[in-house]
Amino acid sequence: MKLLLVDDEELQLTRLKEAVKNVIKDAEIFCYTNPVKALEENKNQTIDIAFLDIEMPKINGISLAKSLKAINPQINIIFVTAYDDFALEAMKLHASGYITKPVNEQRIRAEIEGLRYPIDLKSTNKIKVKCFGNFEVFSNDKPLAFAYQKSKELFAYLVDREGSSININELNAVLWEEDHKSYLRNLISDIKKTLAKENASDVFIKKHNGYSIDVNKIDCDAYEYKKNNPQAIRMYRGEYMNQYSWAIFKSL
Repeated sequence: MKLLLVDDEELQLTRLKEAVKNVIKDAEIFCYTNPVKALEENKNQTIDIAFLDIEMPKINGISLAKSLKAINPQINIIFVTAYDDFALEAMKLHASGYITKPVNEQRIRAEIEGLRYPIDLKSTNKIKVKCFGNFEVFSNDKPLAFAYQKSKELFAYLVDREGSSININELNAVLWEEDHKSYLRNLISDIKKTLAKENASDVFIKKHNGYSIDVNKIDCDAYEYKKNNPQAIRMYRGEYMNQYSWAIFKSL
């Protein structure tokens, strides 16, 4: 997560940085007392959240926010100011938040939990799975290229079963209405090869005649939702693996 902090008063900027660091532990933080320099040096950065003072020389916080949003429309803007005078103008910009000084960790945490544009969950595993909306599987932020669409659906079903071992008969019944067990073996081979190319073979597990995934080896938005992760809860819009008929009526 990348954060931009801009305040023309050095002491206020230092206090803001310390408070933010205590709330968001592993963020990459860029601090500036000069708003012009902040804009110039971050034109090519994907900033997730910008904490901006409003009353600053040369470029005030409102103007800086407009410029940052022109670069990245989904940047989260949180204004930090000593006055309430600019609240209405800030809301017109669809800002994520508005904090009056003095800043404290409680106020920052409240704004982070209510971001207008939720930030993707931090990935700790190589394989990342998105179940909300259409199902997708990523490695290093790039979609996995399965040889068959049915391979992807088979993988999706195993994700849905959350580590439970599923036998050939059940998989066949879910994917087709008739017997395709010989083709199913091609799908299993495809999944193995695709994961092996990403050095993630240990994600897929075969035991006797059953198949499963190691839930500890993937990052999954649906799993995080069930753990009450606030970011996952905000990301869920009631849509789950939309492209698969067997998942349409499933609720988390």
